[in-house]
Amino acid sequence: MMFLGLTFFEKDSVDQYPGVLVPLAQASRHPTVAAEYARRRSAEGRSEDGSPAEKKMEGKGSEGDGEDGVLRTSSAGYSPYTIEGLRAEVHEDASSGGHDTAYDLKSKVINKAIQDIGMGKYNWELFVLCGFGWFADNLWLQGVALTLPSLQEEFGVAETTVRYTTCSLFIGLCIGASFWGIGSDIMGRRIAFNMTLFLAGVFGIAAGAAPSWIGACALFAALGVGVGGNLPVDGALFLEFLPNASGGLLTLLSVWWPVGQLVASLIAWGFLGGNYAVDEGWRYFVYTMGAMTFVMFLSRFVLFHLYESPKFLLSRGRQAEAVAVVHGMAFKNKTTTWLTEEILNEIGGDPAVVADSTLSTKEIIRRKLSSFSSDRIGPLFAYKKLGWTTGLVWFCWVTIGMGYPLFNAFLPQYLARGTNSSGQTISSYETYRNYAITSVVGVPGSIIACYTVDIKYIGRKGTMAFSTMMSGIFLFLFTISADSDYQLAFSSLEAFFQNIMYGVLYAYTPEVFPAPNRGTGTGIASMLNRIAGLCAPIIAANIPNANPSAPVFVSGGLFLAAFVAMLCFPIETRGKQML
Repeated sequence: MMFLGLTFFEKDSVDQYPGVLVPLAQASRHPTVAAEYARRRSAEGRSEDGSPAEKKMEGKGSEGDGEDGVLRTSSAGYSPYTIEGLRAEVHEDASSGGHDTAYDLKSKVINKAIQDIGMGKYNWELFVLCGFGWFADNLWLQGVALTLPSLQEEFGVAETTVRYTTCSLFIGLCIGASFWGIGSDIMGRRIAFNMTLFLAGVFGIAAGAAPSWIGACALFAALGVGVGGNLPVDGALFLEFLPNASGGLLTLLSVWWPVGQLVASLIAWGFLGGNYAVDEGWRYFVYTMGAMTFVMFLSRFVLFHLYESPKFLLSRGRQAEAVAVVHGMAFKNKTTTWLTEEILNEIGGDPAVVADSTLSTKEIIRRKLSSFSSDRIGPLFAYKKLGWTTGLVWFCWVTIGMGYPLFNAFLPQYLARGTNSSGQTISSYETYRNYAITSVVGVPGSIIACYTVDIKYIGRKGTMAFSTMMSGIFLFLFTISADSDYQLAFSSLEAFFQNIMYGVLYAYTPEVFPAPNRGTGTGIASMLNRIAGLCAPIIAANIPNANPSAPVFVSGGLFLAAFVAMLCFPIETRGKQML
């Protein structure tokens, strides 16, 4: 690891990583990658959904180029790479993706080099540091929710009005997701990767000193701009350094999500559980979370040498640095690579001669916006089965995106209305203790989801549908009694099944869309989820006080609507490789 971020602005060079380069003819695939490719070949031709793309695959022999980006060889093993084989394979991949410029061809070559390096130390370190982003996202989403009772009491804000605090955070999240998603393609992944947590940490600490409720809302919105960039930037960065055979780790990143809620609830229990005055506890709580976020930023910036995305470097004409990054990854993983500038030029052309080997800022933005054009959205409805799947998946992201914050963003308020055995309202200590217990019970859900999705006859669809149904049922049961123990039991069960649902939905969504349009499908799903989440606090703030459980009823209804949609999913992705 590098120290004090001294190498942040230095350019990488292949000379820094001696002993990692091997001739192309002597290259071999990483064992885990080879095993995955062998599994893919054995599964080819046994399609369950019968999409045109899969039918096309069935017509291919065991030799030649594959649509999944695998160089076809004999089943006995893998022949050494050749320039001709790479060129044919890369052109096949590029033509299926809709872009075949020199930049795209070279990006495909780099992808294959990363596959052959395989998982290693660098990838696992990046998994932890990207996990910080997912951790921070839910840390602050739940953290703001936990401050609502204190903000209401200190600043004299009505119970429904104070819910606009969450709305301010969601405004920041929406802005951050949009800005950093495009900004990381213009300024680079490395800057965006560090700046998101930096902004969240700085404004998080500042929010603890807010002089008024409006001031707190403004600062929460500002930190939301930082936090909102974590999921799109961290997910994209991790994926660009992730070998295809280890793609399941992108799903495993969701485990950090409930951990963020757990940590927020435990800190809140200490500061908001009656040990401090109402105007002090929430401030210490926010200071602590802000400081924690800033420490995560320092861990990224000071202790870890993050390589810039090779694709970004290619887009800016910095080809030598892109090759050096792959060499650096191989060096950290204690393995070798065959990638050189000469190989890139053989397949994509010499950048001094080829005009389209770089991308301008205008072209980068155009490509980003083109994801939402009719040319990109249309293929998601190319045939009936895929069209139904696309519509149902987007519907689930909308309903869950609104249903989740309607309950979870205001859970401390709901729990605070609970009563004990003598009929008295429970104390702040009991309220935040119960919230912490709910968070603890929810954590195993994400881990269990990683196993149930691959069980025969259950798969993604079964796991999602069952967990979503149970979440909706437990939300309705939560409202039946005001007894705090009763509410604790059902809020805990709901959290457990809810985390299972989210973990599987995050995995299923990119899996079900075809590769050329996967970014469009998942991007629209994420956008709809954020917009629906922004609407949730507005709905909760404007529901009449006559029935304080009304937001929970709406949340339960939305979850059950998503359950019905999941039952109608026509495609099961268990055991299938993404095309």
